[in-house]
Amino acid sequence: MDPHLLRTFVAVIRCASFSAAARELGYTQSAVSQHVAALESDLGVALLHRRPVGPTEAGERLLEHAAPILLRLDAARADVAAVAGEPPGRLTVGASPLAVPHRLAGALARMRRTTPNLDLTLRVAGRQAIVAAVMAGELHLALVDGVTAPSDPLHLSDLGALTTMGIAEGPVMVLLPAGHPLATRSALRLHDLVDARWIDAPDVAAPLAYLRAAVGSDGLRVSLDYAGTDTASLFALVASGHGLAVVPETALLAGPGTGHCVVAGSVVAVPVALPRLVHRTELLHGRHIAPAATALVKALGSM
Repeated sequence: MDPHLLRTFVAVIRCASFSAAARELGYTQSAVSQHVAALESDLGVALLHRRPVGPTEAGERLLEHAAPILLRLDAARADVAAVAGEPPGRLTVGASPLAVPHRLAGALARMRRTTPNLDLTLRVAGRQAIVAAVMAGELHLALVDGVTAPSDPLHLSDLGALTTMGIAEGPVMVLLPAGHPLATRSALRLHDLVDARWIDAPDVAAPLAYLRAAVGSDGLRVSLDYAGTDTASLFALVASGHGLAVVPETALLAGPGTGHCVVAGSVVAVPVALPRLVHRTELLHGRHIAPAATALVKALGSM
């Protein structure tokens, strides 16, 4: 299966248009049509409906495999390229929105003092986007975070040849509107909140799919899907009564504390008692790590 044809197929589905995919890829529309036709001929099955543009059942199956296949190809290319090395004064770092920003900022500041001419880039994006960027060699290393059981690794996608290292764990809190009946509790069990309405914000809060698995219930109904990476917006949605969310203590606008606390007067954060969950931050990097990235790893490990 030609990966160039596979990339074209994925682009057509993402854009829901042959012409839009052609513009994105820099091809003519005719070339995009030929790529898709060649892939269908290779597999012996129709992959796309033409009007409107969308995947057939076979196309849906192929799409499930396409992303990890293409990601591993990008990772292989990046791994081979890294053997040749690169200038020591450049460092590109990624982080998911809540991946201990103060810890990363402190480590980078320490590097600035020892390497004043460092060419530094910091990219903040959703967890899976950051993992994919490290695999593709676009980032030297990254910090990603999530909610998990104590001492368990994060539940990330196929990491290929990436190296992971846990660097921090901390408590998690339930966000509720200040007037919520349970807002005065000193701690909460998620089992008592299965019938509540929830905001599913996987990049700035615990994904509801994971919380359902942890609680062992199909409850925790989604009231609103939030695909952003801005915590202030999440707090505003909770304050307005759109639903609850589980976030790390470090996400609280009032700063880390202990026990029950009020955030900005309109949202209350109450510790999660059961099930036992923690906010975990992990460091990711490839097999071949640049000199500046090695120094950052040491700086993070010593904090």
